[in-house]
Amino acid sequence: MNTVSAERLATIFVEAADTLVDEFDLLEFLHMLTDRARSLVEAAAAGLMLADERGQLEFMAGSDENVRLVELFQLQNDQGPCLEAFRTGQPIINIDLGAATDRWSRFAPRAVEAGFRSVHAFPLRLRTQVIGALNIFGSSAGGDFHPADVPIMQALADVATIGLMQERAIRRSEALTEQLQGALNSRIIIEQAKGALAQVHGITVDEAFRRIRAYARNNNRRLTEVSELIVTDLTRLPGLMQP
Repeated sequence: MNTVSAERLATIFVEAADTLVDEFDLLEFLHMLTDRARSLVEAAAAGLMLADERGQLEFMAGSDENVRLVELFQLQNDQGPCLEAFRTGQPIINIDLGAATDRWSRFAPRAVEAGFRSVHAFPLRLRTQVIGALNIFGSSAGGDFHPADVPIMQALADVATIGLMQERAIRRSEALTEQLQGALNSRIIIEQAKGALAQVHGITVDEAFRRIRAYARNNNRRLTEVSELIVTDLTRLPGLMQP
């Protein structure tokens, strides 16, 4: 991790805890968290998974399309760092993916093929309860993380967990499991919108998603609302019609 000012760290931690706001948008919060985690250590990518009502991990957010595909592969093959961190409740640090075939016979080669050389995973936990995991991917092999980075990143994951749990407690009319299921359903329409906008403008899926998020923030609209309009009637979003 490059030297990060105390002010910058404080800002990130406040963002990670700030779930008690009107019209809290779970998906935007999770994408913000992966963006901040990746930038803190200047990693290649970051991905985040949360457990559904059955206790099964589901991919929820990633810093780019490449990591999304790797994370989905991890789930499909039931092996990898996020699953391990979620099941053990302990961080997985400085794993050289090129030498991790014995540990994750299918996941490690797929991650290397995607351009990643190292991986780290941090459980989203509150005491003994683990609700998900955060993956950090590096482009160089081995020890991307300095020992001093580990407690900072785990603290960020823990603060985010507290924020999510607190948001559930305050809004008792909306159980966390129902909220997560709604977010999973919303993710489907968001993926469709990313593909549709990318095709319309001839841009990458990552650039399409960046434009969708920017439009939603700038117009004070929810990601799912904007995504639904992209799929059903893009003409109602004139700002997104522009190249």
